[in-house]
Amino acid sequence: MDSTRRHILDLHRRGLLRGGFGLAALAALQPAPARRAAAQPVFRRYPFTLGVASGEPLPDGVVIWTRLAPEPLSPMGGMPHAAVEIGWEVAEDARFARIAAHGTAIARPELGFAVHVEVEGLSPGRPYWYRFRAGREASPVGRTRTAPAPEAMPGRLRFAAAGCQHYEHGHFTAWRHLAEEELDFVFHYGDYIYEYRGRVPGQPGWGPLVRSHEGEEVYTLENYRQRYAQYRLDPDLAAAHAAHPFLASFDDHEVDNNWAGDISEEDGSARFPVAVPPEVFALRKQAALQAWYEHMPLRRAVLPRGPEIRAFRRLHYGRLLTVHVLDTRSFRDDQPCGDGARPPCAEVARPEAQMLGPAQERWLLDGLASSPATWQVLAQQVPMMRREFANGALAMDKWDGYPAARARLLRGIVERNVANAVVLSGDVHVAMAASLRLDPEAERSPVVASEFVATSVTSEGDGAEQRPDTPALLARNPHIAFLNARRGYTLHEATPGRLEASFRALPWVTRPGAPAEERARFAVEAGCPGVAPA
Repeated sequence: MDSTRRHILDLHRRGLLRGGFGLAALAALQPAPARRAAAQPVFRRYPFTLGVASGEPLPDGVVIWTRLAPEPLSPMGGMPHAAVEIGWEVAEDARFARIAAHGTAIARPELGFAVHVEVEGLSPGRPYWYRFRAGREASPVGRTRTAPAPEAMPGRLRFAAAGCQHYEHGHFTAWRHLAEEELDFVFHYGDYIYEYRGRVPGQPGWGPLVRSHEGEEVYTLENYRQRYAQYRLDPDLAAAHAAHPFLASFDDHEVDNNWAGDISEEDGSARFPVAVPPEVFALRKQAALQAWYEHMPLRRAVLPRGPEIRAFRRLHYGRLLTVHVLDTRSFRDDQPCGDGARPPCAEVARPEAQMLGPAQERWLLDGLASSPATWQVLAQQVPMMRREFANGALAMDKWDGYPAARARLLRGIVERNVANAVVLSGDVHVAMAASLRLDPEAERSPVVASEFVATSVTSEGDGAEQRPDTPALLARNPHIAFLNARRGYTLHEATPGRLEASFRALPWVTRPGAPAEERARFAVEAGCPGVAPA
């Protein structure tokens, strides 16, 4: 048995796939009577090295994903340049005794041999198990869950928010803990990969060096594919994907740090005086977004068209919760004042500032107004709350750099009588809970929404309980009720009466084996916006 297949088998032997599901996954890897892919390819090495994933659940279906890559860090994953037919099965039980759906799909070289199957005809609000087969090889088994029926009012939903997983800065232990949770879905807010070049021990760079990226900074489609493959080979991340359906979004590092619309970070400002022309940056963005699509369990509707993508979308969980997945990168203006954290310049006050763009902003407000669900979750990337630092600076890459866009959104929530808007964010590598006021600078302004920010999975290494500037930041921003700078994720539970957030922290990530510890728990009561300790 080659080392790659042994690695995949070891994932299941160690119980990373929850409950008795791991034994069923082991059985699924053995030869068994099943529908065979018609092409009957023969692989020199195990082709399912990148595991399986699911996402975008509907009441009657879900997306299941895999990518053939017998040599995952080689060009095209080590596959010959020819399409391959793959068989797939979805079952009602872990032993695949009751098959609910099956079929074939084509793994095409144009999409890096990634497969996105949009399974239909399933029952609402229940778990399913799935697997793929190519030739004589079977994939690991994944477990997924469909959304509740449209008219259903679930007693509770459990979900998690996580992101910012810099491979070099630590181990993905947080994903192992998430794989063991009972969840309806995971929201990945972005920074799934980091585009920076690989470092070697002793080389200066941002953050600790626990393990190294392969290659230089990524620019081409093959570069991005290799980087995603390296991340997908991590067993803890693979286990989380195989355990839960994901709602995937992207932030900046899937393309280029702090990109905005058609503008690269290298924008001709004082920090980057040699600008990358928009038409050149479009080539990089096209490669990056295609690779993101290839490696996420997404529907065909999200497939990018050149450098353009429509990644904002809406998912319904009965009458309890609607998730509005937003894109805060593709349609925004360039960051004002030269980007970074700095005292606001006149450009910050521009009334036409765009974070979501007119079309997405209108889509969001219309959807908030028409949704019958109790909870409206705005699943997005960068903090919406105001964060004024001790020196009066604001972070220009966040909603603070676009206050007119934030004001339009918050005013729209009030005008449309949206009672229970909850914002999920990430990006800043700290965990936070905050109440969003109609006027963020006025303490007596009415609270109209709540925000929970998930910390990073690994980015910036172990972190700390507090940063040196935490006391001053909290004093200047009384609407922020909690801040913790450890690594981890956020667990949420929604019921008809309240939505809770449990902030899970890992005391270290620069070595494996950290426990997940609850640092705080906050709740929003239905009909009463704003966060309070639970």
